[in-house]
Amino acid sequence: MPFKSLNIIEPILKALSDEWYTIPTPIQAQSIPIILSKNDLLWCAQTGTGKTAAFAIPILQLLSHNKTYDRKRVIKSLIVTPTRELAIQIWESFKAYWRYTGIKSTVIFGWVGQHSQVNALNNWVDIVIATPGRLLDLINQKHLSLREVEIFVLDEADSMLDMWFIHDVKKILAMLPKQRQSLFFSATMSPEIIKLASTILINPSKVSITPISSTVDIIQQHIYHVDKWNKNNLLIEVLKNPNIKTALVFARTKHGADKIVKILLNNNIKAEAIHGNKAQNARQKALANFKDQTTRVLVATDIAARWIDVDDLEYVINYEIPNISETYVHRIWRTWRAWAKWTALSFCDAEEKTYIKDIEKLINKKIPIIENHPFPLRDHNPVKVVKQQWRWNSNRRWPSKPSNNTKRRFSNPNNSR
Repeated sequence: MPFKSLNIIEPILKALSDEWYTIPTPIQAQSIPIILSKNDLLWCAQTGTGKTAAFAIPILQLLSHNKTYDRKRVIKSLIVTPTRELAIQIWESFKAYWRYTGIKSTVIFGWVGQHSQVNALNNWVDIVIATPGRLLDLINQKHLSLREVEIFVLDEADSMLDMWFIHDVKKILAMLPKQRQSLFFSATMSPEIIKLASTILINPSKVSITPISSTVDIIQQHIYHVDKWNKNNLLIEVLKNPNIKTALVFARTKHGADKIVKILLNNNIKAEAIHGNKAQNARQKALANFKDQTTRVLVATDIAARWIDVDDLEYVINYEIPNISETYVHRIWRTWRAWAKWTALSFCDAEEKTYIKDIEKLINKKIPIIENHPFPLRDHNPVKVVKQQWRWNSNRRWPSKPSNNTKRRFSNPNNSR
């Protein structure tokens, strides 16, 4: 079914043709008619399904029909998203689709000067893509108003909750007109997300794509059981595979991500980290380097990875297993593309075995274990391993109970003096 069958207007069809878009994805085919009918929409699907085009195309069409050319041009659509990088990506998509419509948009976000953003707003725009903090800041400075917004989009709602933006979102909602069309996008539907959606949407149509359990069957998944202190060695060993041209590695913390990068660089593997403590320019540069493969390994935290979009990526490595099963699915799925070969490798230490059980229960699938590797898990109980090492030494026995310092040193042989 081509885009033309969705009653898309000619200027947008021409722009889509320029981008070599001919057939809508399932999420686009379902969502575009709903949005064009001016209904509220509750959307639940993984990243990589064509979400941005699913709302950008109908928004541009609706605003084109209601186009006014008076000098009192006001903001007609507001898209709120959690991160600067995602805001920029959405704006770039809008630019690709609007080129023949006469619609104008801009993007506003923090951590950079506001001068150019204020100038863009003063030049009259129809659509604003924004992160919550900078949006509220410019509203308080009277640089823009939300009183005339007709279409409101809350993107990555689950990430908004993870990043504690919920209070900012509520402030923004209070400034919007009651009569509006609202679109709500989230990769998960937790009770908190459902509660938030109920405060934004009115009798919404619902769209969801492919349940988690069947989605992940498409992706090759493997587990390495390995001691925690050997994960660095295993990562280096895995990356000796010349077929792994690029890999996205997930760490649980920002500090952990930086530590992995340092170890990889020390082993002549070009790597960069991407997380919330990195400056805006550094994050964009790291992503650009990864996309053009000058950086082989990108190490990311879960929040930072929300906006990573790399077409040619084939390997995801879970250096640490998430304690929330859905997070595992988001990691291995969010940058997958229907045309891509895809492999997800997970490094599981003794403490993370229970997480794997929860993940397998969620996806309704047993993840294959790679047994033959140089760094197998020695024992499921690190303290037990310590106790097994007590031996007679110079005709006298070690203390029956190891000290805390001894446990710490032994639990990581690489830290021994």
